[in-house]
Amino acid sequence: MSIYALKGRFQDLLRPGVRGLYRAGVTANTVTVAAALVSLLVAAAVCWWAPAHPLLYLALPLWMLLRMALNAVDGMLAREFGQQSRLGAYLNELCDIVADAALYLSLLSVPGVDPTALWALTWMAAVCEYAGVLGLMVGASRRYDGPMGKSDRAFVVGVVGVLLALGWIDGAVVGWIAWAAAALCVLTGWRRVRQGLAETG
Repeated sequence: MSIYALKGRFQDLLRPGVRGLYRAGVTANTVTVAAALVSLLVAAAVCWWAPAHPLLYLALPLWMLLRMALNAVDGMLAREFGQQSRLGAYLNELCDIVADAALYLSLLSVPGVDPTALWALTWMAAVCEYAGVLGLMVGASRRYDGPMGKSDRAFVVGVVGVLLALGWIDGAVVGWIAWAAAALCVLTGWRRVRQGLAETG
């Protein structure tokens, strides 16, 4: 199971807005790059200022939700309005990995957090996304299997942001959550490889 399974319903809600963006001349690649740049800005703000102003941790769940919407929007613009391109394929994957890494590592400034746990999550998340992309190389589809895909990780980090803002957890707990998510990323990568191989018979 993965939150990704809800993508179809999410897209239905966004479709009227996507049509408006298309009519306004907004391209899929513009949305992709803009989402990555804002992710870097949010990550920097959280890292530098949230330890002294904990309510800023709420930027994580708010941006994670908006970013998931933008990720759906760029894909819909590409597929439904003829904007698919080879450059777009590269940007979609690379910008997501860079943005994810920045947002996860923004928690390095949480007092008492285990930096190794956050780096492990960041690396394992990248590996699990690479495992999904490799499906295309072997003739399978791009794999989005869970249990710790991109949307699931966004949910976890968003919840961490809320709990930090409320003062309900400390850096030690953040570290344990990161270790658990990293372990589930390993499982996710393994499942994506297995399902990709099964898909190609």
